[in-house]
Amino acid sequence: MTTWQSTMRPVAVAFFCGAGLLGALTAQAANPPIHMANGIEYMSGGIGKDEAQFMETVSPRWAATLEFAVKDASNANGADFTANVKVRVLDAATGKPLLSAQSEGPFLLARLDPGRYEVEATLNGQVLKQELTVRVGEASRATFVWPTSALSS
Repeated sequence: MTTWQSTMRPVAVAFFCGAGLLGALTAQAANPPIHMANGIEYMSGGIGKDEAQFMETVSPRWAATLEFAVKDASNANGADFTANVKVRVLDAATGKPLLSAQSEGPFLLARLDPGRYEVEATLNGQVLKQELTVRVGEASRATFVWPTSALSS
């Protein structure tokens, strides 16, 4: 082994290990943390392409997916994702609040038990409500779309 090879080998090893660690940290950064409230696990996020793709990929494994957007006539899809939505999930039969959370992105995934729920989503004081039914073995989804005026409230 030449002096150059013996000098550069540790540098190369350190570089590749550092690159691998950086890649692992970057991948981890795209995965939002799982939170717990009143015994219900939930995860919110979806800011940025990688995190949004992660949330879409894992959403079928969660009982409920809530999605938040604001109408936008200039967007081909007709809406833009939004974040910082206050979410309340209530038992539809009793009205008992089961989960209160602040969405950190356009998606909130929750491990709800099978049953009927009323979901309240609030953006800048404007409240939207939807019923959500969770069935055994099926992923449920509710999409909340506010008018553009919700951004100026």
